[in-house]
Amino acid sequence: MTALMRYHAALLVRSQRWLPPFLLYAAFLAISIQAGQPVLDSLGYTAAALLPVAAWLARICVTGEPDAARGCVAAAAGPARAHVACLLVALAGATALGTLAILAVTLLSDPVASDHRTRVPLAAACGAGLLAALACALLGTAVGALTSRPLLRSPGRAVPALLLAALLSLVATGSPAQAAVQGLVTGSRQGEVPLPLLPLAAAALLTAAALALAGALASRRSP
Repeated sequence: MTALMRYHAALLVRSQRWLPPFLLYAAFLAISIQAGQPVLDSLGYTAAALLPVAAWLARICVTGEPDAARGCVAAAAGPARAHVACLLVALAGATALGTLAILAVTLLSDPVASDHRTRVPLAAACGAGLLAALACALLGTAVGALTSRPLLRSPGRAVPALLLAALLSLVATGSPAQAAVQGLVTGSRQGEVPLPLLPLAAAALLTAAALALAGALASRRSP
């Protein structure tokens, strides 16, 4: 699996298809996040914006390999393992991006609650932001896995499905991403740092199920 992930990571880096989602994420943060804003609010925005980026990155990884190369890798390592490996690369990329963004936003933000008077512990806020970002990266990867091949092959169906699923994952009640982000926003209003462990665990379970389903279907359907 490690060799497969290195192979897919090299393909992703050389293709430069990761640049649009990374640049869009950076532009969103540059516009939305300003120095001196309450730290938990800023971290909530940062984590939420990572979900569609993770979904986009998963789709890029799944569709970026040439058909001939995909067939060779599937024959050598197995289609399920090869497919899951490229999704794990997307998850790793989104997690790394989210970690850097959370650290940068933490340093730029003011360690206060929404009232700008109640102090918020910066280290604890950063930890909560990292957990929320990981939950969003996981759920975004799941969205990308379920709206790309082998489940949806046509871009005309896959792309709208990805956008709709990413939106619902952020706003629907009961979504792990919505719970993690809402926890940060509520914590900012109350002057308390949340610990979104339950949303993170739920996101991890959903993502594991999505990757297992995608891998199982990849082993049954030709590339």
